Amino acid sequence: MRAFDSYHPIVIFTYFCSTILFSMFFMHPIFLSISLASSILYLGFLKGFHNMKRTILISIPLFLIIAISNPIFSHRGVTPLFYINYNPITLESVIYGLSMAGMIVTVIFWFSCYNEVMTSDKFISLFGKISPSIALIISMTINTVPRMKRQIELITNSQKTLGMYVHSGSIIKRAKSSIRILSILITWALENAIDTADSMNARGYGLRGRTSHSLFKFKRNDFFLFSFIILLSALCVYGEMANYISFSYYPYISKINLSYFSFILYFSYLLLMTLPLVIEFKETIRWRLSISKI
Repeated sequence: MRAFDSYHPIVIFTYFCSTILFSMFFMHPIFLSISLASSILYLGFLKGFHNMKRTILISIPLFLIIAISNPIFSHRGVTPLFYINYNPITLESVIYGLSMAGMIVTVIFWFSCYNEVMTSDKFISLFGKISPSIALIISMTINTVPRMKRQIELITNSQKTLGMYVHSGSIIKRAKSSIRILSILITWALENAIDTADSMNARGYGLRGRTSHSLFKFKRNDFFLFSFIILLSALCVYGEMANYISFSYYPYISKINLSYFSFILYFSYLLLMTLPLVIEFKETIRWRLSISKI
């Protein structure tokens, strides 16, 4: 088990809420750069950098589409670079398009990290007592795409033994194979939904007065890390409200604050975004030191 995964679900959920929300609303270039780099590094640590190629390849076209479309449709700004059909392409709109594209890609990466760490049992443990039905539905919805992806791979491999190939043969044969695989997948999904509903109903899930056992206990380490996350988040929110890290793109690009307190805020944000990696690095050092003493 990874070190950050061992913390209480409320600590993990609070951390990802702060990182995702800050990545969405903090449009400061330094903050965006820190969040993007941290999300890539953490996702690479979770999934392996060799398994990130597909995610990055999907993100690059999305990044380019958003970055290019903004200056084409938005002509705000006071620094025109050139004109297309008498419409100015301004420097401000180009920079804002790049920042917006970076923000969206960063949020996607952080959600990918969330799906790797915040498993369904942690989510149900966190929100099961508040609303068992809603917690179960959300948990099943989040896990639907990964489960169906794994299942369709199994179905495709099994159909290959019967000569049903999706990527080879004539168009008609490939279409028949795809329709057969899709039919099997839909049947499996419906049967699995019925089995899950019957199983949860037999266990009395959601009934009033029903108790449940949780493997997660809020320990002292959870309290310290939770308090540290709240402290760093509050510091970043204060910096935004006090205009230490405020940044505007229109009508002109504002200057980056380089005061001493702003550097403290930049470092606090860097520490918040890289907190799981710092924890993992710390535990790796402790593990290696303990092995060396044997």
